[in-house]
Amino acid sequence: MPWVKRLVSSRPFQQTAGMLTAEYLRLVWNTTRLVVEPDGIYEQVDRDAPVIIAFWHGQHFLAPFIRRDGDRAKVLVSRHRDGEINAIAAERLGVGAIRGSGHHGSGFVGKGGVNAFREMLNALEAGYNVALTADIPKVARVAGLGIVKLASASGRPIYPIAIATRRRVELKNWDRTTINIPFGRGGGVAAEPLRVPADADEAALEQARRALEIALDAATARAYAIADGPQEGRGRA
Repeated sequence: MPWVKRLVSSRPFQQTAGMLTAEYLRLVWNTTRLVVEPDGIYEQVDRDAPVIIAFWHGQHFLAPFIRRDGDRAKVLVSRHRDGEINAIAAERLGVGAIRGSGHHGSGFVGKGGVNAFREMLNALEAGYNVALTADIPKVARVAGLGIVKLASASGRPIYPIAIATRRRVELKNWDRTTINIPFGRGGGVAAEPLRVPADADEAALEQARRALEIALDAATARAYAIADGPQEGRGRA
């Protein structure tokens, strides 16, 4: 149905959808009792800033809210039309958007990937925290090389994070997209930062890539354990 594509691709539709998405996520965040681990994570990030924040595709919707007032952050967003809605939502929530996509074999190629990589380097150099999915489109839960190459080139650490809510709808698509629902309990977990040497060769990059996968899987499992467990939340960090 061409008219549907024209509607979804229209600027008024995308702006409205982005605004509604942002405000819905704000409602979820403000009504979720969140337990944050580890204690003192913000102080640790402040010492390391600027940092690279990594999360899995489909688990990222609440990530903008980890930004505190005064924090400067940018996020890598796909150039796909759905990405435009995500970019509008992120910017409404105070996070700048860098447009581009990754590729599993070569890091960032095509679809503006090389320019996006350069923009992320520039943003980190300017003091922005940069957030992006570690896995690349259509290959869920397998970290790409791009994010570890970004850490190597910039000298900035990667912080793997996961946020989960007890009330949620999980879609049966390639990235297991999770729609968070308001008025529940949640868990936010950050793994230990991962540092990649500037002179990392192929073997070292692959080792870092695998370490990032393991850390993200562990953070995700812990976030869901907190969200789904019987204990009451201790409040936000």
